Amino acid sequence: MQAARRMMAANPGIVYEGAVPDPLLAIPVLEIELNADGSVRHIDVMRVPRQAKDTVQIAIDAVRRAAPFGDVSRLPKPWKFSETFLFNDDRKFKPRTLDL
Repeated sequence: MQAARRMMAANPGIVYEGAVPDPLLAIPVLEIELNADGSVRHIDVMRVPRQAKDTVQIAIDAVRRAAPFGDVSRLPKPWKFSETFLFNDDRKFKPRTLDL
């Protein structure tokens, strides 16, 4: 939740709040691995959408803008989490974590 909120705050021009539209334009899924200081170590693309493939790069850039995510050194390894990005027709996203 904390990482998803940070992504929303760090990307004000390309996020949306409120109800998720149906249908969505694209749903890329990323696995983000962090360093102990919360900086991004590596990003794996777990799901590439069939259409609007450019949304994958938008999501990757959004994660990098939101970093660092805070000190995670006291948490058990591996320091990884996945996020699903729900893109609307305007190519704005909402982290699925915040839609639950």
